Amino acid sequence: MDQTDRALLNLIQADFPLVKEPYRKIGELLDLKEADVIARLKRLHESGVLRRLGGVFDYRKLGYTGTLCAIHVEPAKIGEVAAYINTFPGVTHNYLREHYYNIWFTVLAENRNKLDEILELIRKNTGIGEIMELPAERVFKIKVNLQLE
Repeated sequence: MDQTDRALLNLIQADFPLVKEPYRKIGELLDLKEADVIARLKRLHESGVLRRLGGVFDYRKLGYTGTLCAIHVEPAKIGEVAAYINTFPGVTHNYLREHYYNIWFTVLAENRNKLDEILELIRKNTGIGEIMELPAERVFKIKVNLQLE
């Protein structure tokens, strides 16, 4: 990463422009062409420096429901099960843990019925019998901006 990459990452963490052409605006702020901004972000993503670029919304205010889930998967099936879980657009996180419940994931849906449908499909198509649900009782949001310059 060079100094421009660091400046770019700092900017998109805290002040991503909400305009029709955000990458052009970012380019103007950093004295880059829009195509250069996009190429840098693509390179940073492909190298693993940038994991995700997207908005974060309060799903409750949008009328959605969600839950944290934990399941036990036999080690030989972890990749297959994790890949299947990730096919659902409402899955926002999916982590491997060193525990009996070794896959933890969050899933959001339009309503409780749709959430139940997703969990039932996961049970049916993976052979996982038990899905432990751990819905949030209180919401904690931690804003983390890594200063890279």
